[in-house]
Amino acid sequence: MNKTIQLRDLGSKDFKETWDYQEDLFKAIIDTKIKNRREDAGLETDNHFLFVEHPHVYTLGKSGDMSNLLLNETQLVEKGATFYKINRGGDITYHGPGQIVGYPILDLENFFTDIHKYLRLLEEMIILTLEEYGIKSERSPGETGVWLDVGTPFARKICAMGVRASRWVTMHGFALNVNADLGYFDNIIPCGIRGKAVTSLNVELGKQTVDEAEVKAKLLKHFETLFEAEFK
Repeated sequence: MNKTIQLRDLGSKDFKETWDYQEDLFKAIIDTKIKNRREDAGLETDNHFLFVEHPHVYTLGKSGDMSNLLLNETQLVEKGATFYKINRGGDITYHGPGQIVGYPILDLENFFTDIHKYLRLLEEMIILTLEEYGIKSERSPGETGVWLDVGTPFARKICAMGVRASRWVTMHGFALNVNADLGYFDNIIPCGIRGKAVTSLNVELGKQTVDEAEVKAKLLKHFETLFEAEFK
């Protein structure tokens, strides 16, 4: 089993370009697995982890409800945002500057074959990272992602998650608000959940900006430990 993960930080990159790149990596792993099963080729499958920051974009998961986007096409243009229906789970979410987006494209057969465990470990990576900043975060029953003050009127989401998996290969991932412009969330019903707020790490810390490179380093450290993996 190959537990080495190829790490790439794509910087700021268009959502559709990144999605296409994910699909290429995803397909290459699937093709290798099919070849192994058909020909008993014994080839090692690759694992990838992409960091990226997207220009303003709204994405709707395959089971999502279009009515959760509160903008029409003209208003999207005015906001400088784009919109895509995509093939991950979950409803609608926003990506934009000041948000750390991570896309692990893994062959889970190199780690464990349990999608539920995969999502819980991604959440745990976020929870442990926020803990290093003195922030207590947690899971909210029935709502994927990472939240603050669950079970209170002040419940707010700091990290959204949505993944796709086929033949135990994953794509899409998580979006952690670090220095995000939270005003863009007012244009959607985030993840289809009404009446709950969204927050960002800088807001919680009372800072104008948080060092995103530092946050990424902490995320990777916890990911390596939780998945017993090694980045290269």
